[in-house]
Amino acid sequence: MELEQLCKKLETIFGKRVTAEEAGEERTYDGEKGTVVAAGVRLVVHGELTPAERELVAMLLEIERGGAVRKGISEDERLSAMLSEWIMERIEQGDHDADLPEALARWPMLRGVKVPLLMYGDQTERQLAPYAELMKLLRSFFEADVVLVPLHNRQWLILGDESLLAEERDGEEESLEESLAAIASGLQDMAASEGVGECHVAATYPFSPGTSLIQTVVTLRETIELGRAFRHASYIHLPWELRLETLLDAVPKRAKSKFMEGVLRRSEPVFEPEMLQTLEAFFTDNCNVSDTAKRLYIHRNTLLYRLDKFKQETGMDVRDFEHAVLVRLALLLYKVTKRK
Repeated sequence: MELEQLCKKLETIFGKRVTAEEAGEERTYDGEKGTVVAAGVRLVVHGELTPAERELVAMLLEIERGGAVRKGISEDERLSAMLSEWIMERIEQGDHDADLPEALARWPMLRGVKVPLLMYGDQTERQLAPYAELMKLLRSFFEADVVLVPLHNRQWLILGDESLLAEERDGEEESLEESLAAIASGLQDMAASEGVGECHVAATYPFSPGTSLIQTVVTLRETIELGRAFRHASYIHLPWELRLETLLDAVPKRAKSKFMEGVLRRSEPVFEPEMLQTLEAFFTDNCNVSDTAKRLYIHRNTLLYRLDKFKQETGMDVRDFEHAVLVRLALLLYKVTKRK
């Protein structure tokens, strides 16, 4: 009965007749006959299958027969597990332009334009919440169904409907980027307040899962990594806010060290916490002395004293535009190399 149910499920997915019987454990394929052997089952799809679809059949067999399925698991969670396996395999093989396989393209939740987000659990001792628990929270937060895909390394891919943007921007003159940032920030706040745990959230532009899912996931993962490396105090990471960091990340390690040494006059600059805080606040406020002093709750003269002290130690006056640019770059590089 178990194999009969499996065949019916696959017939629904592929729209083709499927038969199955018990077989050996080794995974094999026969493309001409549409035969897949995996998890002790020889399964035949009566019709042509693409290589990606054959892999998906094998994944589903291993999920169904390998102990991954538990009582009460939903069909969406099964499809999410299949989608996760396909995404990670494509990334590992460097196939960032792969189109969504037909078997998964049939999933109604992947149709249309989606708003992509990636949530990363920054915990060391426990993972993010289980699928069912997190999905319940997301449905409540978005007030709509979403796609939730568990990826490796405590990462969750979330795909919301494009209508989320219309709701966010209703009656407001917000840019697309501002709306996406607001959604990411709200999601991060929800996770923190609902006991999911401390997490980072990345968002990028809406896309069509059928044609650019892998590249979108790659962008989100790179954004999370850059944000965590360069912006330690932030938990919301957006690719259009990390363009400078993206450029610096591509610079070879030796060139990074040489640049810092040239700007700061020593190969291993050691910033005191007070000086780091002062410089970051100064750059955040666009090098405005009055605004920076207010942000730091210090007298204007105290701020000027610190900036003069930095100039004496390094020869760099951050009130000068060219020097400010160089120090800003060196500070970013210092933070990321120190962390590593």
